[in-house]
Amino acid sequence: MLPDTLGAGLALLTPLALGFTALGVFFGLIIGALPGLGPLMGIILMLPLAITLPPVAAMGFLIAIFVGGSCGGSVSAVMLGIPGTPLSAATLFDGRPMAQKGRAADAIGIAISASALGGMLGGLVLIFFAPKLAGVASRFAPPEYAALAITGLLAIVVVSEGSLLKGLMSGAIGLIIATIGTDSFTTGYRFTFGNYNLLDGFNLVAIVVGLFAIPEMLVEIRQGGLTDRPTVEPVRPGFRGLMLTLRNWGNLLRSSAIGSFFGVLPGAGGVISSFTAYAVAKTIAPKNAGYGEGAEGGVVATESANNSTVGGTLVPSLALGVPGDASSAVLIGALLILGYFPGPQLFVQSPDVVSGIFLVYFFSNIALLVIGIAATPLFVWVLRLRKAYLIPTILLLCVLGTFALQASLFDVGAMLGFGLLGIILRAGGYPLAPLVIGVINSVGLAGL
Repeated sequence: MLPDTLGAGLALLTPLALGFTALGVFFGLIIGALPGLGPLMGIILMLPLAITLPPVAAMGFLIAIFVGGSCGGSVSAVMLGIPGTPLSAATLFDGRPMAQKGRAADAIGIAISASALGGMLGGLVLIFFAPKLAGVASRFAPPEYAALAITGLLAIVVVSEGSLLKGLMSGAIGLIIATIGTDSFTTGYRFTFGNYNLLDGFNLVAIVVGLFAIPEMLVEIRQGGLTDRPTVEPVRPGFRGLMLTLRNWGNLLRSSAIGSFFGVLPGAGGVISSFTAYAVAKTIAPKNAGYGEGAEGGVVATESANNSTVGGTLVPSLALGVPGDASSAVLIGALLILGYFPGPQLFVQSPDVVSGIFLVYFFSNIALLVIGIAATPLFVWVLRLRKAYLIPTILLLCVLGTFALQASLFDVGAMLGFGLLGIILRAGGYPLAPLVIGVINSVGLAGL
């Protein structure tokens, strides 16, 4: 059955889908390399563009940003000693010492190669486990679906940072926001206050972009250093890093398995998997392996683990509609906007789309290897950009992307309003991801 569905998905692997997947990897690497941003911000910024594409091209674009962004943080970790994302924090242990010893090119080459190979191994977990999980779930009746939707809400617990109570309150705000609009059963209007712009409720893209992008830019402004230009030496890694990575093949397989395992567990994520893989690799390695002083195996362990987590994360997201983290929650939201409901019925009703998503995921990791190695000098150059140029550009993308959805100034206003809400919630220590999960899962609950 699997070869048949993959064959059906192959038909959706158009030049447009492949092109946007490669573009997604390129953009993900850039935004992952910039400290403070990361794959979630990349997915959010490109969401308005993605949902105008055919489904496989759209998901390939967004998943590729997830893949590239998960790896891009290693570039700044090696070159600046500042991980672009928390996913690359453990890469500092050996990647930065390698750079200080004059081996920055090797460190970045290993990081990109291990990320790509680890991502492919995570893809095997996705292909073989997601259909089986969906097959079990396809026998569910309405009570089981209700339990599944409630399980999705429980994801709020695992993505809540800090206070659980505040996470639950944030999720409740999301559920309340989702009640605005036309009731699908009674066709009655709820909390629209006579405003025709609210008949369909708030646009999910406006919610996500406003909640995450606006507060993040405010934080960057408050941190200062808007006109500072970091000093970074040019680097050209080449494909020597691939050979160095393959030389650590046992470490690569073990760390990828660890990353995939943690990816399947909602809430575990790439940060935990990369630190766990590093700890295991260091424990198993000989004492003279030099872990913490620039060991190649340390970079292999952390980068293969955090990128294989992406494949694992997509298993419960696609098969059950249960997001494992904030990025996969936004990916589920993108599928909903495209007209596909994540869960077992997605595998029954649209196996070609599911297979297409599997294939673009694999292609994104191949593209990561090629584009990552070839374009590293550009990603290193991006590290020199001043915040004074970067922040206005991102804010402009937010406004243009939201307006382009429906040529609606109301959506732009809503995006800014949710930005203000995000600033208030973030200042109060309320996590934002649970709010998005609350909005998304309300769709599943409302459909029962």
